[in-house]
Amino acid sequence: MPAATKTERQNLAGRRILVVEDDFFLASDAARALREAGAQIVGPIPRSAPALDVLARDGVDAAVVDINLGDGPSFELADALKRHGVPFVFVTGYDEILIPERLADVVTVLKPADMKAVVLAVAGLLD
Repeated sequence: MPAATKTERQNLAGRRILVVEDDFFLASDAARALREAGAQIVGPIPRSAPALDVLARDGVDAAVVDINLGDGPSFELADALKRHGVPFVFVTGYDEILIPERLADVVTVLKPADMKAVVLAVAGLLD
């Protein structure tokens, strides 16, 4: 992955980004790319329940969320992020038609995800 640009580093510098992904390699790649752009990574966390605990306890500036965390598509975490006013990006292999209307405005990066696209999407949320 190309190095993060100066603008991306400024946008993500010191920002706490929650990474919720059950695929170890994708989670590691996303965390590394975001960290290289200056973010402080929370996680990666492979399931919704612990991510909800982190959200309630610690708060975050933004999140990268997979729709399927092992038990099929779920939007519980996405709904909680919305309620807390935390911007987030879906990174998923699912077609966007599966995303409920209430979450249709969420930026989606399709798998196989380009980590540069993930970093740009998160940086765009925090502009």
